[in-house]
Amino acid sequence: MKILLVEDDPSLASGLQVALRRANYTVEHVDDGPAAIQALALTQFDLLVLDLGLPTLDGTAVLQALRARDNPIPVLVLSARDSTRDRVQGLDLGADDYLTKPFELDELLARMRVLLRRRSGRQVNQLTLGELSLNPESLSATWQGRPVELQRLEFMLLLQLAENPQRVFNRAQLEESLYGWGEGAESNTIDVHVHHLRRKITPSVIKTIRGVGYRMGDLAA
Repeated sequence: MKILLVEDDPSLASGLQVALRRANYTVEHVDDGPAAIQALALTQFDLLVLDLGLPTLDGTAVLQALRARDNPIPVLVLSARDSTRDRVQGLDLGADDYLTKPFELDELLARMRVLLRRRSGRQVNQLTLGELSLNPESLSATWQGRPVELQRLEFMLLLQLAENPQRVFNRAQLEESLYGWGEGAESNTIDVHVHHLRRKITPSVIKTIRGVGYRMGDLAA
């Protein structure tokens, strides 16, 4: 899952990026309103974590611009503005949730999981395709009922494909989904992950579309 974090406090932003990546999210960070609007226009994210007290352009203006473009991305507001009026205004402008600072990391992660499940339309965290089952929260996988040991990026690549089983992704799109800005991958990284997944699960788990990229294999039971 790819998160856009909009936060102008360097210390808080740095800590959140570390925590979110440890929780197996891909994170991109910007620190002002105009940069947030540009990032949202250029890149598809699964969730926006938005501070309101931003320089140049306030977070409420970012939220208004986002919803004016009919962008349905879930938005979790993080703000020191803790009055009822501020919370109501944020929700009325299109935020999906509002968490006041200071906050507990566990609560932030729990609220993020709720919004991401709601966005995907799944009320449970298990994703099943034929005899393959994936649990995004525990990063665990089973094939034909048996656990499969996957590295984090192997799991995230497989999840990206499994959530969009008919879509063909090229290497650049897959790299973008796995790595944040400034975290470039080696040229053959995706191919290596695909090779490992086919060896650990089944050769048919991922299908190569020659000259284009990869899509999920046909795993109907």
